Amino acid sequence: MQSSSRQLGQVAENLAADHFRKSGFTILARNYRYKRAEIDIIAQKDNLLVFVEVKARSSDQFGHPEALVTPKQQALVQAAAEEFIITQDWNHAIRFDVIAITKQHNQLQLTHFEDGF
Repeated sequence: MQSSSRQLGQVAENLAADHFRKSGFTILARNYRYKRAEIDIIAQKDNLLVFVEVKARSSDQFGHPEALVTPKQQALVQAAAEEFIITQDWNHAIRFDVIAITKQHNQLQLTHFEDGF
């Protein structure tokens, strides 16, 4: 049986992927791994590649989910992104976004931070 935080994380990633699809992006990869790093979503729209970190919390009582993206995690995501860029021979624009999901009044609230780091 999955923990409620793991379930929330999966639901949040699905919601984030849907958000990008509705904005005209194609999802190229989910849970892309390179060494110790993982990128939750890699999305493309035209000549823009977006690396997305999704953070979810069941409430904002102990802080906002976007605050959980630490400098160390940012560096890991950037290293994995660099590997993806090299393997795909990508020569266009990139961006790092954060999707924050908070559960409020039994509903999930999505906040999208473009150029989150």
